[in-house]
Amino acid sequence: MEPTDYIFGLRAVIEAIREGKTIDKLYIKKDLGGELASELFALMRQHRIVAQRVPVERLNRITRRNHQGVVAMLSAVTYHNLGQLVTGLYDEGVLPFVVVLDSITDVRNFGAIARTAECCGVNAIVVPERGSVSVGGDAVKTSAGALLTMPVCRERSLTGAVRFLKDSGFTIVAVSEKADINYTLADYTGPVALVMGAEDTGISPEVMALCDRRVAIPMFGHIGSLNVSVAAGVMMYEVVRQRLSADLEVI
Repeated sequence: MEPTDYIFGLRAVIEAIREGKTIDKLYIKKDLGGELASELFALMRQHRIVAQRVPVERLNRITRRNHQGVVAMLSAVTYHNLGQLVTGLYDEGVLPFVVVLDSITDVRNFGAIARTAECCGVNAIVVPERGSVSVGGDAVKTSAGALLTMPVCRERSLTGAVRFLKDSGFTIVAVSEKADINYTLADYTGPVALVMGAEDTGISPEVMALCDRRVAIPMFGHIGSLNVSVAAGVMMYEVVRQRLSADLEVI
């Protein structure tokens, strides 16, 4: 079955970029050349779009139609600018609550996290531009539509995004089974960013180094960790619980 949220062909992709469509992933045949290809490359540089050079067989698996060596996956949503979003939250007097996902690649986990985040009044989800699940149709469906309303910020540098949040007054809390502080002992009543890492690799050392707190959810069984979407749900509702107990506005 072919995906539905994509376009193909040099001219079609060029026009999509010019019209401001959000390109989630761009696949280009390794040896692609010619005048139209040069025009595409110039637009990519102008709009800071990164492409993956792939064998033609990879493109043929996406579509068997005449793709001309170019296939672009479109985002189901428009990504938000993190700086503008945070500034807007402070201007509106909102107590910010952000979830940062470091290299989460499973679309079902991403959708489930977004669904819980929407229910908890999270103001935004931050993901890296590379090595992360994207907001496609499957993710929106898995989130029960939450991703259509939940702001998502896709950042070229996740460490840069976390550093910006830290400099903006956020407490950065890393959630890791390797931490020795119970998650209920941290204070989430101020501006907070929860950082969740991939189940296999966890939070990257560069991001971890920027975190103010490292907390763990206690385990009592034989399995050493929770599914990341479940762990995120536990953490988000702890933030909600503390803010309600402190008689703070949750959203």
